[in-house]
Amino acid sequence: MSDTAAGPEGRRVFIDKQNPKVYHALFETAVEARAAAADAGLDRVLVELVNLRVSQINACAYCLALHTRAALRAGETPQRLGVLAAWRDTEVFTARERAALALAEAVTEPADAALQEDAYEAARRVFTDDELSAVIWVAITINAFNRVSVLSKHPVRAVPRQERDA
Repeated sequence: MSDTAAGPEGRRVFIDKQNPKVYHALFETAVEARAAAADAGLDRVLVELVNLRVSQINACAYCLALHTRAALRAGETPQRLGVLAAWRDTEVFTARERAALALAEAVTEPADAALQEDAYEAARRVFTDDELSAVIWVAITINAFNRVSVLSKHPVRAVPRQERDA
């Protein structure tokens, strides 16, 4: 990947390449957030659902592609990934997953104070303090990565068929 990309708006700076120390610090924060989630006993599938839902809201194609592959590797099913955007209208997610998704949405759209309070209280009922904190940190870090990729217009490249079928 080069340090810039041409898009409909013209030349874009890949800010992760332009300021690699800042990006590395963000990456290390995400590593620590994932470690906190694992230490709290959160399933990797739940973490990836949070990453994906936040990336859907932020319309981050790069992170959606990346975390879809990660979710599938973690054992997530194509059916659940297909309905994730409409998770409230399904019965395929557990109470804990639903609480995590609602909390992730509240972190992503903090201007809605009532939504945030409702989501926090629902999450409080099903998560320990460590789990609650970890879900919030995962949502915060993926939001930051979404901003990096969306504003840099990181390209999404097609996965070769042999890798898709493997």
